[in-house]
Amino acid sequence: MAPSFDEGNALFDFVVQKGNGVKGLVDNGIKMVPQRYIQPPKERIDKKNTNSNDQLLLEAIDLSKLHAPEHDQVVGAISMAAETLGFFQVVNHGVTLELLESLKASAHNFFAQPSMNKAVYLKGVSPSPLVKDVALEYLKSSTKLVKELLEILFGNLGVTLDEAKFESLTGLKMVNMNFYPSCPNPELTVGVGRHSDMGTLTVLLQDGIGGLYVLEEGHVEEGKDGWIEIPPIPGALVINVGDTMQILSNGRYKSAEHRVRTTSSESRVSVPLFATPTPSEKIGPLPQLVESDGVAHYKEVLFGDYMQNFFGKAHEGKKSLQFAQNDSA
Repeated sequence: MAPSFDEGNALFDFVVQKGNGVKGLVDNGIKMVPQRYIQPPKERIDKKNTNSNDQLLLEAIDLSKLHAPEHDQVVGAISMAAETLGFFQVVNHGVTLELLESLKASAHNFFAQPSMNKAVYLKGVSPSPLVKDVALEYLKSSTKLVKELLEILFGNLGVTLDEAKFESLTGLKMVNMNFYPSCPNPELTVGVGRHSDMGTLTVLLQDGIGGLYVLEEGHVEEGKDGWIEIPPIPGALVINVGDTMQILSNGRYKSAEHRVRTTSSESRVSVPLFATPTPSEKIGPLPQLVESDGVAHYKEVLFGDYMQNFFGKAHEGKKSLQFAQNDSA
């Protein structure tokens, strides 16, 4: 018989304090999502109400064509995606398919361990021996990809990205491994609520299960809610613009509000690389853009302060950007 977690303290103790995670609930055979995890109707993800697939997401951008006659078209596609949806997918990105498969396998192997083995990593001790080498290799390969993409995006703004600027905007890099266990009632809850990423750029490996949704700002089909699923594409990496990039571009590029839906049949893993400024770095609209736009839509802030505000409040879409909003603009 599955244990009962009706009391909030018992649930918190089991999931957080003892390190079982939500996966532990599923492993113990729960048949109903605990009340604490049930979302209000407006926060749930109903696949019938989502927008139809966007062509930007159905077709991955082939980065090998950056070194071919199609170079300008590829640059244009990347820039347009960053200016509109804030999400796009890339293939032939320089990260080997073998490494991507190893990452997914390592994530599954890590989360398959008994909770007592995983609990030692609760306090930020990282990386685990099970994922150390493969995560570091992913970090190295993805950093090259981030630099290539930022050079394109800055170039589209008429700004040259030198080595010092690249290091200042991506000086803090984090690789996470996320596990979303199968859920008995996926229609009642979410894997991750709606939010944007605080950094400059995110590189995400998702498996073939699906469930990642992005909000199309200003585009809601009749009878739909404006959300669109990012379809898994074999061998592709998902790229999304973060808040820092929206601030730097003076609003030209859009950080993407996104969330994750669980499924009742299969567990899902994803492996994001977050490229962010260091806490001591100041972020604000690039001077060249303020001059050409005639207004600064954001004020200059210390990234450490932005980060503290970001984590200090419950995520509500892109409301974290209000911290840097220039009210006089």
